[in-house]
Amino acid sequence: MVLGWGLLLLVMALPPGTMGAKDCVFCELTDSKQCPGIHMSCGNDEDCFTGHGVAPGLSPVLNKGCVVSTSCGHEEPVTYMGVTYTLTSICCYGHMCNGAPNPVGGRTEGVVAGLALGVLQLVPYLL
Repeated sequence: MVLGWGLLLLVMALPPGTMGAKDCVFCELTDSKQCPGIHMSCGNDEDCFTGHGVAPGLSPVLNKGCVVSTSCGHEEPVTYMGVTYTLTSICCYGHMCNGAPNPVGGRTEGVVAGLALGVLQLVPYLL
């Protein structure tokens, strides 16, 4: 019976966004460093991302939102104000994880933190 409760506690201890759909911050492509954004819901096969675009001799651009997981880390051309930028999508894997200036809360850190919390909650039952 302890094993059943332990698994339940581990699942409950996982950070939001490690299972199923999640919410992310959405921002249109902009050359501003500030991107307050709005909430958007991602599909089951999508992750939150922050896109960083560069073009020679110009200020960088950025956008945020949801992207299909297979697009994470890929570069693609985007046009902003008549200039073509190379945009790289950097994904993160937690609920609203792209709200920070740089995406944090990668899948590995979230799972490790959730498992550690679950084990700590189980210690009294194992002793």
